[in-house]
Amino acid sequence: MNAEFRRRARHLLLLDIETVACAPSYDHLSERMQQLWDKKAKQLRQGPDDPMSPAELFYDRGAIYAEFGRIVCIGFGGFYWNDRDEISFKVRTYAHDDEATLLRDFKKLVEKYPADQLILCAHNGKEFDFPFICRRMLIHGIELPRALQLSGKKPWEILHQDTMEMWKYGDYKSYTSLDLLTAVFDIPSSKDEMHGGQVTPVYYEENDLEKICRYCREDVAVLAQLYLRLHNIPLVEEANIFKIETSNEKKSL
Repeated sequence: MNAEFRRRARHLLLLDIETVACAPSYDHLSERMQQLWDKKAKQLRQGPDDPMSPAELFYDRGAIYAEFGRIVCIGFGGFYWNDRDEISFKVRTYAHDDEATLLRDFKKLVEKYPADQLILCAHNGKEFDFPFICRRMLIHGIELPRALQLSGKKPWEILHQDTMEMWKYGDYKSYTSLDLLTAVFDIPSSKDEMHGGQVTPVYYEENDLEKICRYCREDVAVLAQLYLRLHNIPLVEEANIFKIETSNEKKSL
């Protein structure tokens, strides 16, 4: 394994976020937000015969928009080399019902790294994870950490990486899922217990934040393996992947 990768790995933080609709149902939205969602729903409907109502669309799709969703879990991990000089990976999660608390914890983590050296990496991170985190921080009045102050920067000034963008190699084809790429590279799936479309019902109906955290940690571990394959580096042995529960994985209500 080359020295350049080892050097870069010191400042590389792989991450994934889990988001839910901002309220348990459409009826919990304010009248103003309901009206604004109704406009959004018109854009999302697949045509006049689409059977889904605005309320159903909100529960199904609200989580993917920073204006109508919120973050309940952030998973993050990094590479290191153990005592036998074997590449290893450690992943943990921050989770909380109070999104502002969660985001402040994540900000503290990010600020432990030199802002001009930190490399964040997520799958579709430049289109989803990074802007979603920034927008939700601003909504809560949280000042963005320097490493996430991306507005106005030129593309070559931004260190953060995106495995979906790596796979494109400059091509402009449509979205390629993490699950598809891990299948292509024969990496075990993280979707055994649940999948992304189930996060909102698992949160509101099952009241199971820990299940979401487990899913998030699995996604980050899979992301790490994909990152290695995209750099033509052998996978981390399963015995050298450590998934750690964190103390703030609790409900605040």
